[in-house]
Amino acid sequence: MTKRALVIIDLINDYLDHWSADKAARLISETNTLAVAFREAGLPVIWVRQEFRPDLSDAFLEMRDKNLKIAIEGTSGAQLHAGLDWGPGDTIIVKKRYSAFFRTDLEDILSAMGVGELVLCGINTHACIRMAAIDAYQRDLRVVLAEECIDSYDAEHGRVSVDYMNGKIAKVATVPEIIQALRPLQATKVVP
Repeated sequence: MTKRALVIIDLINDYLDHWSADKAARLISETNTLAVAFREAGLPVIWVRQEFRPDLSDAFLEMRDKNLKIAIEGTSGAQLHAGLDWGPGDTIIVKKRYSAFFRTDLEDILSAMGVGELVLCGINTHACIRMAAIDAYQRDLRVVLAEECIDSYDAEHGRVSVDYMNGKIAKVATVPEIIQALRPLQATKVVP
C-alpha cells in the first residue's frame, strides 16, 4: 500500500477572513477531521502557508505590481487559522508562489518520508490546489482532492479546475472515503 500524506494549503487568517463564516467553518471542520484521522493512522500532516516580506520583495509579480499586502510575515494574517487542529508533530512549510513545491523542501520531505500519495486540502482550488496537484503529478505522486476540504473564492474556476483534474492528474474523494482508505486492510481468515 502506498504511504499517504495530508497536505493542507493556505488555510491562513488573511484568506479565511474574507470567506463567509459558514464556508470557513466547514473547511476548518472537515480539514480537522482528516488531520486527526491521518495522525491516528500514523501518517504525516503537512501544513503549507504563504508568507511574504513587508516590502513584497519575495512576493509574486501581481502582488508587487499592485502592492497587495497580504500574508505578510510577522502578522496574524500569515498564520494558520486558530480553529485548525495542528500540532507540534506536524510539518509546516512556507511557500512564496502558488505551488507548494516551488522552491520549498516539500519534495525532499515527502521523499524522506516515503510518501507516494498526497491528499490535498485548502484554498484556492483554481490556483494553489491545482498547481500543487499538477506539480505532485509531475513528480509521479498520486493525488487525491478531499472534496469537502477544497474551495475557491471563484466558484466557476474552482469547478472547472476540479473537472480538469479529476480522473487525469487527481481523483476526488469525500472525507469518509479517504478515512475508510486509511483503515488497515483486515486480514481474512481462510477456513478449510
